[in-house]
Amino acid sequence: MISTLDPDRRRLLGQLARFAVTGAFVTALGVGVYALVALVLRWHPQLGNFLAYVVAVATGYFMHSQWSFRGHGSERTHATKVRFAVVSIISYLLNSFWVWLLFNHLDLGRAAPIAPMLFVTPLVTFTLNRQWVFR
Repeated sequence: MISTLDPDRRRLLGQLARFAVTGAFVTALGVGVYALVALVLRWHPQLGNFLAYVVAVATGYFMHSQWSFRGHGSERTHATKVRFAVVSIISYLLNSFWVWLLFNHLDLGRAAPIAPMLFVTPLVTFTLNRQWVFR
């Protein structure tokens, strides 16, 4: 079935699959840090979100540039790194929004932001990485 697809669609599916694996690892790492800080240590969830962001960014660029989007777009330049940093900040801000909305504003508990952190934020970052960072 995949072999019948247009080559561009096959490349997109390959990137999406590699992004899913890499993204799952980076996201799980980040959510693990968030859970440790917010749920186990009972520190403020925004601190957990920030520390999760630092850990995820520390691994994300290398993994995505070397594997998820390998062979996609031009060579990796300073501009690529700046665009990746911008997308990383957007990811952080989006996850901060989930913490604010679900924990602070709606008072749904410390674990409530984890679901959109796992499912919504990665979709946004995949789209931005593919269309803008590693174009």
